[in-house]
Amino acid sequence: MRLVFLGSPPEAQGALRALHDAGHEIALVVTQPDRKRGRGGDLVPSPVKRTATELGLRIVTPERCKESLDDIANSGAELGVVVAFGQLIPPSVLAALPSGYVNVHFSLLPRWRGAAPVERAILAGDTETGVCIMQLEAGLDTGPVYACRTIPITPDDTAGDLRRRLADLGTELLLTEIDSVPDRTPTPQKGEETYAEKLSVEEFAVNWSRPATELARLVMAGNPKPGAWTTAKGARLKLHRAKAEHASAADGAEPGALVGPGRVATGDGVLVLTEVQPEGKAAMPASAWAAGFRGDRLGA
Repeated sequence: MRLVFLGSPPEAQGALRALHDAGHEIALVVTQPDRKRGRGGDLVPSPVKRTATELGLRIVTPERCKESLDDIANSGAELGVVVAFGQLIPPSVLAALPSGYVNVHFSLLPRWRGAAPVERAILAGDTETGVCIMQLEAGLDTGPVYACRTIPITPDDTAGDLRRRLADLGTELLLTEIDSVPDRTPTPQKGEETYAEKLSVEEFAVNWSRPATELARLVMAGNPKPGAWTTAKGARLKLHRAKAEHASAADGAEPGALVGPGRVATGDGVLVLTEVQPEGKAAMPASAWAAGFRGDRLGA
């Protein structure tokens, strides 16, 4: 099938390559413009642009999706495939292809429509999530669904870990479903709608009076971005991985107090830190950080 592919981050690279390798003709790749990265401020292409360049595909990088309307309309493609593109697609662009667009969405719709479905699922304590292949329409993730697959969420899953698993699952499901899309009628979404709001750095500031189970989810959902954080003797300390423990060692200890190497008292239970990143340093095992930390509490 002749396709237009819209995507930007690493989790979209696998789908683009898999479609190409499966023999689909990628007429056009639409991705985010090059952005300044690093201390030198060099312009860096999106991961999808790098893959598309490697495959020798035609690429456009609009600041706003509507700027690519003519390129898409004149591509001769039948269907558009969207994987984490990073921009809203306006109705004029949605109407530009005969069979419309399918979107690989990283949740079990209608739960967690919106910008951060993976992180919100972890923060909410969901025990499972999945991917849906949906028909794109003007509403935010409101379109009918062709197929979904489910996977469990474990306490060891960071948002990055889970997103990679979902990207692989979504690619597999996309390859299974895409040939039949033009001839099928998708099923309207059913169930309770929830919205996955964008994440903020402030939201991931650790309040040690919260229960350890909630804080463990906060840490894991914030990895890799925006990162859960606290302070250690006035310097910011990022928390990359942690687990909750209902331990009596915290009995009587004030929230934020260290009750052992890398072990922090909370409002209920102990948060066991396993990977942290001190300000100005690389990420390290929490045990290595704790060995050199001369303090008795966090958050101060």
